[in-house]
Amino acid sequence: MKFTNTLIKGKLIKRYKRFFVDIKVNNSLVIAHCPNTGSMKGMLKKNNNVWVSKNNDPKRKLKFTLEMIEVNKKLIGVNTHRANRIVEHGLNNKLIKEFRSIKEIKSEFKYSTDTRFDFLCDKNIIEVKNVTLRRTNDFAEFPDAITSRGSKHLKKLIDSIKKGYQPYVLFLTQIQDINKFKIAKDIDNNYYENYLLAKKAGVNFLAYRCILSKKEIKIEKRIEIIDE
Repeated sequence: MKFTNTLIKGKLIKRYKRFFVDIKVNNSLVIAHCPNTGSMKGMLKKNNNVWVSKNNDPKRKLKFTLEMIEVNKKLIGVNTHRANRIVEHGLNNKLIKEFRSIKEIKSEFKYSTDTRFDFLCDKNIIEVKNVTLRRTNDFAEFPDAITSRGSKHLKKLIDSIKKGYQPYVLFLTQIQDINKFKIAKDIDNNYYENYLLAKKAGVNFLAYRCILSKKEIKIEKRIEIIDE
Protein backbone atom coordinates (compact mmCIF):
# COMPACT_ATOMS: atom_id res chain seq x y z
CA MET A 1 0.00 0.00 0.00
CA LYS A 2 1.63 3.20 -1.18
CA PHE A 3 1.01 6.56 0.47
CA THR A 4 -0.50 9.20 -1.80
CA ASN A 5 2.28 11.59 -0.81
CA THR A 6 5.64 10.93 0.84
CA LEU A 7 5.31 11.17 4.62
CA ILE A 8 6.63 14.13 6.60
CA LYS A 9 9.03 13.54 9.49
CA GLY A 10 8.60 15.22 12.86
CA LYS A 11 9.07 14.84 16.62
CA LEU A 12 6.36 13.66 18.99
CA ILE A 13 5.44 16.15 21.71
CA LYS A 14 2.37 14.54 23.29
CA ARG A 15 -0.86 12.68 22.68
CA TYR A 16 -4.04 13.94 24.34
CA LYS A 17 -7.80 13.52 24.26
CA ARG A 18 -7.08 10.18 22.55
CA PHE A 19 -7.37 11.49 18.98
CA PHE A 20 -4.93 14.41 19.03
CA VAL A 21 -1.14 14.57 18.95
CA ASP A 22 1.15 17.58 19.05
CA ILE A 23 4.08 17.17 16.67
CA LYS A 24 7.03 19.39 15.93
CA VAL A 25 7.65 19.69 12.18
CA ASN A 26 10.41 21.98 10.88
CA ASN A 27 10.40 24.05 14.08
CA SER A 28 6.63 24.49 13.91
CA LEU A 29 4.04 22.84 16.16
CA VAL A 30 1.21 21.06 14.35
CA ILE A 31 -1.82 19.20 15.69
CA ALA A 32 -2.32 15.86 13.98
CA HIS A 33 -5.15 13.36 14.07
CA CYS A 34 -4.28 10.16 15.94
CA PRO A 35 -6.08 7.32 14.10
CA ASN A 36 -5.50 4.74 16.83
CA THR A 37 -7.96 4.10 19.66
CA GLY A 38 -5.64 1.72 21.53
CA SER A 39 -3.37 2.58 24.43
CA MET A 40 -0.31 2.88 22.13
CA LYS A 41 1.62 1.45 25.04
CA GLY A 42 5.36 2.04 24.83
CA MET A 43 5.22 4.40 21.86
CA LEU A 44 4.44 7.82 23.25
CA LYS A 45 7.81 8.97 24.58
CA LYS A 46 8.43 12.66 23.93
CA ASN A 47 10.77 13.37 21.01
CA ASN A 48 10.25 10.00 19.34
CA ASN A 49 10.58 10.38 15.58
CA VAL A 50 7.19 10.28 13.87
CA TRP A 51 5.90 10.44 10.30
CA VAL A 52 2.64 12.11 9.30
CA SER A 53 0.62 12.34 6.12
CA LYS A 54 -0.84 15.63 4.93
CA ASN A 55 -4.29 16.13 3.42
CA ASN A 56 -5.20 19.51 1.93
CA ASP A 57 -8.95 18.86 1.80
CA PRO A 58 -10.51 22.19 2.95
CA LYS A 59 -13.26 20.27 4.75
CA ARG A 60 -10.77 18.65 7.13
CA LYS A 61 -10.08 20.42 10.40
CA LEU A 62 -6.78 18.61 10.93
CA LYS A 63 -4.51 18.51 7.88
CA PHE A 64 -2.05 16.01 9.34
CA THR A 65 -2.52 12.34 10.32
CA LEU A 66 -0.09 10.32 12.42
CA GLU A 67 1.11 7.29 10.43
CA MET A 68 4.30 5.89 11.99
CA ILE A 69 6.40 6.19 15.15
CA GLU A 70 10.02 5.14 15.62
CA VAL A 71 10.59 3.28 18.89
CA ASN A 72 14.04 1.90 19.76
CA LYS A 73 15.10 2.33 16.12
CA LYS A 74 12.13 0.29 14.83
CA LEU A 75 9.31 1.79 12.75
CA ILE A 76 5.76 1.03 13.90
CA GLY A 77 2.65 1.75 11.80
CA VAL A 78 -0.04 3.19 14.07
CA ASN A 79 -2.82 4.13 11.65
CA THR A 80 -5.37 1.37 12.28
CA HIS A 81 -7.52 2.68 9.41
CA ARG A 82 -4.85 1.51 6.95
CA ALA A 83 -4.67 -2.08 8.22
CA ASN A 84 -7.40 -3.42 5.95
CA ARG A 85 -5.96 -1.62 2.93
CA ILE A 86 -2.57 -3.21 3.62
CA VAL A 87 -4.16 -6.65 3.85
CA GLU A 88 -6.27 -6.08 0.74
CA HIS A 89 -3.12 -5.09 -1.15
CA GLY A 90 -1.50 -8.27 0.17
CA LEU A 91 -4.41 -10.41 -0.98
CA ASN A 92 -4.51 -8.87 -4.44
CA ASN A 93 -0.75 -9.22 -4.88
CA LYS A 94 -0.47 -12.78 -3.52
CA LEU A 95 1.70 -11.71 -0.57
CA ILE A 96 -0.16 -13.95 1.89
CA LYS A 97 0.74 -17.56 1.14
CA GLU A 98 -2.46 -19.05 2.60
CA PHE A 99 -4.70 -17.05 0.24
CA ARG A 100 -2.80 -17.11 -3.05
CA SER A 101 -5.41 -19.32 -4.73
CA ILE A 102 -8.53 -17.35 -3.75
CA LYS A 103 -10.78 -16.15 -6.57
CA GLU A 104 -12.97 -13.53 -4.90
CA ILE A 105 -12.34 -10.88 -2.26
CA LYS A 106 -15.22 -9.19 -0.45
CA SER A 107 -14.49 -6.53 2.17
CA GLU A 108 -16.72 -5.71 5.15
CA PHE A 109 -18.46 -9.09 5.07
CA LYS A 110 -21.77 -8.94 6.97
CA TYR A 111 -21.82 -12.21 8.87
CA SER A 112 -24.83 -11.50 11.08
CA THR A 113 -27.03 -8.61 12.15
CA ASP A 114 -24.49 -7.56 14.78
CA THR A 115 -21.17 -8.66 13.26
CA ARG A 116 -19.06 -7.77 10.25
CA PHE A 117 -15.74 -9.33 9.43
CA ASP A 118 -13.03 -7.61 7.45
CA PHE A 119 -12.90 -9.97 4.46
CA LEU A 120 -14.63 -12.95 2.91
CA CYS A 121 -12.34 -14.69 0.41
CA ASP A 122 -14.28 -17.52 -1.21
CA LYS A 123 -15.32 -19.40 1.99
CA ASN A 124 -12.50 -17.97 4.11
CA ILE A 125 -13.44 -15.36 6.70
CA ILE A 126 -10.52 -13.09 7.58
CA GLU A 127 -10.60 -10.84 10.65
CA VAL A 128 -7.66 -8.43 10.76
CA LYS A 129 -6.08 -7.25 14.00
CA ASN A 130 -3.55 -4.42 13.82
CA VAL A 131 -0.52 -5.14 16.04
CA THR A 132 1.66 -2.32 17.39
CA LEU A 133 2.73 -3.51 20.86
CA ARG A 134 6.40 -4.43 21.35
CA ARG A 135 7.63 -4.73 24.93
CA THR A 136 10.72 -6.83 24.24
CA ASN A 137 13.09 -7.12 21.31
CA ASP A 138 11.74 -10.53 20.34
CA PHE A 139 7.95 -10.27 20.43
CA ALA A 140 5.07 -8.34 18.96
CA GLU A 141 1.92 -8.65 21.08
CA PHE A 142 -1.83 -8.18 20.89
CA PRO A 143 -3.88 -6.61 22.40
CA ASP A 144 -2.41 -3.48 23.99
CA ALA A 145 -5.61 -2.93 26.02
CA ILE A 146 -8.65 -4.98 27.03
CA THR A 147 -10.71 -5.78 23.94
CA SER A 148 -14.22 -7.10 24.53
CA ARG A 149 -14.85 -6.63 20.80
CA GLY A 150 -11.94 -8.92 20.02
CA SER A 151 -13.35 -11.66 22.26
CA LYS A 152 -16.75 -11.29 20.63
CA HIS A 153 -15.17 -11.78 17.21
CA LEU A 154 -13.44 -14.96 18.35
CA LYS A 155 -16.75 -16.44 19.53
CA LYS A 156 -18.42 -15.52 16.23
CA LEU A 157 -15.57 -17.11 14.29
CA ILE A 158 -16.05 -20.34 16.22
CA ASP A 159 -19.74 -20.19 15.31
CA SER A 160 -18.90 -19.66 11.63
CA ILE A 161 -17.27 -23.10 11.39
CA LYS A 162 -20.70 -24.71 11.89
CA LYS A 163 -21.94 -22.73 8.89
CA GLY A 164 -19.25 -24.02 6.57
CA TYR A 165 -16.79 -21.15 6.69
CA GLN A 166 -13.04 -21.41 7.21
CA PRO A 167 -12.21 -18.64 9.72
CA TYR A 168 -8.87 -16.85 10.13
CA VAL A 169 -7.53 -14.15 12.41
CA LEU A 170 -4.68 -12.28 10.75
CA PHE A 171 -2.46 -10.37 13.17
CA LEU A 172 -1.04 -7.63 10.95
CA THR A 173 2.21 -6.77 12.68
CA GLN A 174 3.20 -3.24 11.70
CA ILE A 175 6.52 -3.47 13.54
CA GLN A 176 9.75 -3.42 11.59
CA ASP A 177 11.94 -6.56 11.70
CA ILE A 178 9.98 -8.43 14.38
CA ASN A 179 10.01 -12.23 14.12
CA LYS A 180 7.69 -13.57 16.82
CA PHE A 181 4.15 -12.88 18.00
CA LYS A 182 2.18 -13.77 21.12
CA ILE A 183 -1.08 -12.88 22.85
CA ALA A 184 -0.59 -10.37 25.68
CA LYS A 185 -2.44 -12.45 28.26
CA ASP A 186 -1.32 -10.22 31.14
CA ILE A 187 -3.18 -7.33 29.48
CA ASP A 188 -6.37 -9.24 28.54
CA ASN A 189 -6.52 -12.77 29.92
CA ASN A 190 -10.13 -13.15 28.74
CA TYR A 191 -9.02 -12.60 25.15
CA TYR A 192 -6.21 -15.13 25.66
CA GLU A 193 -8.64 -17.76 26.98
CA ASN A 194 -10.98 -17.17 24.03
CA TYR A 195 -8.00 -17.40 21.68
CA LEU A 196 -7.17 -20.86 23.08
CA LEU A 197 -10.81 -21.95 22.73
CA ALA A 198 -10.99 -20.68 19.17
CA LYS A 199 -7.73 -22.38 18.22
CA LYS A 200 -8.98 -25.68 19.64
CA ALA A 201 -12.27 -25.28 17.77
CA GLY A 202 -10.51 -24.86 14.43
CA VAL A 203 -10.07 -21.11 13.96
CA ASN A 204 -6.80 -20.41 12.12
CA PHE A 205 -4.36 -17.80 13.40
CA LEU A 206 -1.71 -16.10 11.25
CA ALA A 207 0.80 -13.36 12.01
CA TYR A 208 2.42 -11.42 9.18
CA ARG A 209 4.84 -8.56 9.60
CA CYS A 210 5.07 -5.49 7.39
CA ILE A 211 7.91 -3.63 5.76
CA LEU A 212 7.58 0.10 6.41
CA SER A 213 8.94 3.23 4.77
CA LYS A 214 7.89 6.83 4.23
CA LYS A 215 6.56 5.80 0.80
CA GLU A 216 4.64 2.61 1.56
CA ILE A 217 3.66 -0.11 4.02
CA LYS A 218 3.19 -3.63 2.72
CA ILE A 219 3.12 -7.20 3.95
CA GLU A 220 6.59 -8.72 4.07
CA LYS A 221 6.50 -12.23 5.55
CA ARG A 222 4.82 -14.60 7.99
CA ILE A 223 6.16 -14.72 11.55
CA GLU A 224 5.89 -17.33 14.25
CA ILE A 225 3.06 -17.34 16.81
CA ILE A 226 4.23 -18.48 20.25
CA ASP A 227 1.75 -19.77 22.86
CA GLU A 228 2.93 -19.17 26.42
